[in-house]
Amino acid sequence: MVTVQDVVKVLSQCVDPELNANIVDLGLIYDIKVMEGKDIKVKLTMTSPMCPVTSIILADVKLRLDSLKSGGNIDIELVWDPAWNPDMMSDTLKYRD
Repeated sequence: MVTVQDVVKVLSQCVDPELNANIVDLGLIYDIKVMEGKDIKVKLTMTSPMCPVTSIILADVKLRLDSLKSGGNIDIELVWDPAWNPDMMSDTLKYRD
């Protein structure tokens, strides 16, 4: 049985190669739903619609979610509203040296 915490944990391993930070701390994850412990839906964005590594990040997200072996459907929705901004980053990331 998969939980939202499980999803957050694996998505925290997805790193934006341009920014060298994980997509959770970057604030790119807008919503996570786990239905009946197996169907996973993730709504996420990129730092910009012109992000050159979008396909790399999305492939990594899919790979990480597949690793949970939930046995259910995995739905990854890329959205642009609201637009990402640096205020969405975690405090840990905002204030790292």
